[in-house]
Parts: sequence; structure tokens; C-alpha cells
Amino acid sequence: MKRITKFSVVLVTLVCGVLLGTTKLDAFADENEELQAAATSISISPVSKILQISANSTYEDTFKVTNNSDSDMKFEVYAAPYSYTYSEADDSYRLGFNRDNNYTQMKRWISFKDASGNFVEKAVFTAEPNGAIEVSYKITTPESIPAGGQYAVLFAHTLSNNATSSGIKTEASPGLVIYGRAEGETKVGSEISGLEISQTKEVDGETKNIINGTAKVKNTGNVDFMASGKLKVSGIFGQVFYETPATSTRARTSIIPESELPISDSWDDTAFFGLFSVEWTVSASGSEPQTISKLILIMPPVVIVIIILLLTIIIVWLIIVIRKRKERRAKFMV
Repeated sequence: MKRITKFSVVLVTLVCGVLLGTTKLDAFADENEELQAAATSISISPVSKILQISANSTYEDTFKVTNNSDSDMKFEVYAAPYSYTYSEADDSYRLGFNRDNNYTQMKRWISFKDASGNFVEKAVFTAEPNGAIEVSYKITTPESIPAGGQYAVLFAHTLSNNATSSGIKTEASPGLVIYGRAEGETKVGSEISGLEISQTKEVDGETKNIINGTAKVKNTGNVDFMASGKLKVSGIFGQVFYETPATSTRARTSIIPESELPISDSWDDTAFFGLFSVEWTVSASGSEPQTISKLILIMPPVVIVIIILLLTIIIVWLIIVIRKRKERRAKFMV
């Protein structure tokens, strides 16, 4: 009986040690992880533009294409539709550049000034090493245009005959997205669905204890809008551990007509252990903000195993105590 009691004390001490050890590990976590991004040979500036357009008009502007390599870079510029297509395989929308609809007509109205000074559908240039070329383009609208948004992307695609040692051609296609606002009746509408809070997240193929909120926002109007999410994680005593920063861009996304995109945010530095109150709010133009909340208990597997062992020992100890009491009563009755 005394051995069991002592063993229970040892296990309780071990649990406390694990929790304290975890706190120390978190406190001395490596915060100097190096993140390396692959360099690109060509870049475009700016990367987006909002433009008010009307029928029977001409708009002219420029963008800059920079050659970031140490050799001459030949590239062509052209316009493509900017839209999303629905995939039944994973019930999601994917960005594409070959789907024409009422909101991608602007692609047909765009032309580029070539080296001879003529406006053409495609133009080819050669940029010197570490040099830049300013490309002129114009948008000529017809006498009648659809109301609402018009979307196109201007690509600068490298034309390289060189290949790496592995036989892969080094090509790149940075783009400038144009968000057109056509005159006429503007309809702003959205649908927010699938709000969910979970305590696990897939990171590089591994499931980790990370509190995150997810949702989908569908554009049911004829102009694009910005949708945003706000995740708030608090402790049981009210202290706030994480809240989506007002300047955060990862929990914001621009949604064009006829598309439904996911929006999410997560507390990437979720504590190793604790009980948390989580609130997830999603806002979009044309809809009332939607909010859900949930209590989440984060507990590492080793602690769960230790707690199960403790509970097992306590139950066994209670059984033994009860049996001994019954035996004593039986002897006393005799």
C-alpha cells in the first residue's frame, strides 16, 4: 500500500517536471531559423493596379521589367485573363489565365508598344544585365462594356534557350494584375461559409498542434472586394495570447467575381500545453461578419500517457482500499 502511494507521488512529480521542462524548452526555442527564398531572374513593378474605366476610352500607362541576372535577358509581354476555375476534385477554386468570361474582357482591349513604337498584342524586348526596361501599354475600351469589374494580368515572360545542367530551361513569368472598375451598376455580394476552428494543422506533411481558423468566402457580385479573418486566442483568465494583427496580409484576400476562395489564420507559436478560448471572425463586403468560438485543450501525448497512468494507479489503489475495508468488516462480523 505504501509502495503504491510513493509511486503515485513520484509520477505526480514527473508530470510537474515534464510541464516545467516544456516551459523551459519553449523559452529557449530557436528563434533564428533561416528562411531562404529562391532568387528570380526577372521582376516586374508594380505588381498590381486599380483602374477606373469607361466605354469608348483609352488609358495609357507603363510598368518596369528588371533583369536581375548577369547576362542579357530576352522577354515578351502579353495580356491574359485573370480568373479562377472550380475544381471538383478538391472542391476549390484555382487561379487560371485562360478562362474568358464577362469579367475578363479587358484582356482583349490591351496592347503594348514595341521597340518600333507600334502598339501590338505581344512585344519582345531585351534587357541588359541588371538593367530595366519601361514598357508602355494602353487599354482601349469599346463603345459598350459590361458593368462591374474587369480583370487581366500583364505577363513578362522570359525567352531563354539556355538550360541548366539538369536540362531544365530557366524561364519566369512575373505579372502585373489590373483590377478594372467599369462604370455602371455595381453589385457587391458575398457568401461566407465553412467557418471552423481546429487545433491541428498540416505543416510540411506533418500534423502539428497549431490553433487555426478557416473559412470560405464566395463573391456573388460583379466587382472584387477584400475579405478578412480575425483569430483571437485567450487564456481561461482572459489574457490574450494571439490576435490577428490589423496589418496582417495572410488573413486577407482579394476575391474577384465568380470565385470562392479560402481564408485562414493560425497561431503558429501555439503553446505546448494549456486550455484556450478561441474566437474566429470572418468579414466580407455584402455580408454580415460571422463569428464562431471554441474551447481548445492542447496537451502533448506524453502528458496524456502520464495522466492515464496516474488515473490507472489511483483506480487500482481505490480498489485495493475498498477490498481491504470489506475484508476487515467481514472479519469483524465474524
